[in-house]
Amino acid sequence: MNESTQMAATTATPAFPRVEPIRAFRDNYIWALISGKQVAIVDPGDAAPVLAWLAQQKLELAAILLTHHHADHVGGVADLLAQRQVPVFGPRTENIPLVAHALGEGDEIEVPGIGLRFRVIDIPGHTRGHIAYYGAGCLFCGDTLFTCGCGRLFEGTPAQMSASLAKLAALPDNTRVYCGHEYTMANIAFAQAVEPENAALKKREAEDRAKREQELPTVPSDIAQEKATNPFLRATVPAVAEAAQRHAGRGLNNPVEVFAVLREWKNAF
Repeated sequence: MNESTQMAATTATPAFPRVEPIRAFRDNYIWALISGKQVAIVDPGDAAPVLAWLAQQKLELAAILLTHHHADHVGGVADLLAQRQVPVFGPRTENIPLVAHALGEGDEIEVPGIGLRFRVIDIPGHTRGHIAYYGAGCLFCGDTLFTCGCGRLFEGTPAQMSASLAKLAALPDNTRVYCGHEYTMANIAFAQAVEPENAALKKREAEDRAKREQELPTVPSDIAQEKATNPFLRATVPAVAEAAQRHAGRGLNNPVEVFAVLREWKNAF
């Protein structure tokens, strides 16, 4: 391989799999990873829309990947397995019935029938054992990193969630971010309250609003966009830290304290 070919190989955009959303409940996204006639399903909270979609598309379930134990992400597993027995992957430290392959930080899997390899990342905070799947330029991160937001801290601490988000922010900028919910416009509204002069955020608001007016998903985003606009990844940015301090009415000593104030602020926003 000559030098120019080698440089092209290292800078080329990764080959993304075919990924499609299956909508569930009010605002959930169940993700379908498609290779030929085989499909892996990520976080099937409800089996009915998945089974209807598989029948319509004439595709066959090959595997199920779970990020955390909440019912709106795992509630459809039993009914899917009743139709077809396939491997179920999920977090090692959470009690999720029917998980056959328990995973944690650093594990690597090849998804049956799909031919995709994923590295598993521990991202506690939303739940204690939450995991993400990263590979082929894609990140499936459940309810930890949202488009322009992050998940509530139901089980973890601000320090845990802050560290988990830092892990995800360290992934390549062109990594596509597939989260579990369509929360983008509400998250952008909060981000604008925190950082009203952020030009990248203003641009994102216009683009994503246009998508929602056409009933199109705003997901996926990418890591570069999240680092430029998501306040929960920007706790070290002076304007964000200053906004958190004004809201708290006190000085904040480090980025974890800034993050904690932002999360509490968002909870009541």
